This record gives sequence, C-alpha cells and structure tokens, in this order.
Amino acid sequence: MSFYNIYNADCRKQIKLIKDSSVDFILTDPPYNIAKYSTGNINLSGRSSINNDVGKWDLNAINPADFLYDFKRILKPDGNIFIFTSYNLIGKWHAVFDPEFDTFQFFIWHKTNPIPKIYKNGFLNSCEMIICLWNKGHKWNFSSQTKMHNFYESPICMGNERLKNPKHPAQKPLKLLKHFIKIASDEGDIVYDPFMGVGSTGVAANLLNRSFIGCEIDDIYFNAAKDRLKI
Repeated sequence: MSFYNIYNADCRKQIKLIKDSSVDFILTDPPYNIAKYSTGNINLSGRSSINNDVGKWDLNAINPADFLYDFKRILKPDGNIFIFTSYNLIGKWHAVFDPEFDTFQFFIWHKTNPIPKIYKNGFLNSCEMIICLWNKGHKWNFSSQTKMHNFYESPICMGNERLKNPKHPAQKPLKLLKHFIKIASDEGDIVYDPFMGVGSTGVAANLLNRSFIGCEIDDIYFNAAKDRLKI
C-alpha cells in the first residue's frame, strides 16, 4: 500500500530522519541559482507582463556537496537519482557526484512552448537539463529504443494543472515527471523529493502507485502540496 509523508522543514535536516537504503528514486528540482541573472519583468502594452523573475528562494546558494553523503546513504543499491539543474550548476553537480556513481548522464527536457523572446535578441529558453545518476544493477524499465532517448518534449506546466495561488515559477508538468517515474522505479517504490515545491512529484508518484516522501521549507508551497496530496 502506498504512503505519503511530507515535511515542512529544511531538507538538509529532514533527510537525516530517513533510513539507510530505503529510497528507490530521488527525483528533485533544487533551485537553479539563476535569480541573480534576472533582468526583471518585461512590461508590454496590450498584454500582461512577462515574468522574468525567479523567487527569492533561488538566491540561496545550492552546494551539491551538502547532499552527496545522505543521497548515497538513503538510496537503495538499485536506485536512481534525477536532479533538475541549469547551465551554471551542472559542472558543480558533476564535480561532486560523478566520482561517486558508476554513471553520470544528462537528460534534456525540451519545452515546446517556452516564454517568447519579444526583442528577438537571443535563444529561447526552451531546454532544461536533468542529471541522471545510478550504479551498476540499477532499476530501469526500458520500454523501447524509440522511447528511451535522453530527450523529452512537452509543454511547460499550464492550464488547470498550473496552480494560480500560490504560483510557483518552477512548477514542472506531470507528464514529464510521470515519464521519469515510470522508467526509473516500479509500482510500490518510494520516491523522494527534498525540494518538492507545490508537490508535483508527489502527485505524479500517487498517479503511478508509488509511495512518496517530500520536503519543502516554504510554508506557502508546503500547504499547497499538502492540499494537492490530500494529506
């Protein structure tokens, strides 16, 4: 039977409560630390402003070394780790995690409807990177060659799925999260997200009959996740 445990806490402290070798899949979306590069909102006539800002929480520096020991400790021998990240942090994750795992790969999520470049002065921000880590003998539900590319296309989170209040700037679409959960875990497995935001990983895990442990330090996002998971 599936279970759901979520915590309103600092994940660096909460993870200490998780037993050794008890988690099947760590799927998480830590801050990208790109807020410092933001140029602010773009105001346009005749339409709503384009939000180019990231939450203040993104200003808190992420140090991958803070998570190495406990991620390795709680992960089962056949478990997998997928971590959303950005261009400015992927090298830091690689430097810390690559020596500790048999495989360090990256996956690309191509957003089919990225925010437009109104001034046509650069590339669309249409791709995001996900770090994928595992050891020999890891769990892997390989369906077919055509479906196992390290590339996936889907729209950004939108429509009824997108929360309006609170609105999380980095809410990920369930379609993408379900794709990851299907290939990297089995029914009844435990999925852990230490940066769960508004709980999308937990919702996806629930839809696929997995158990879920999540942690979120922000009270408003935590309460939104709690409501979505009916906890």
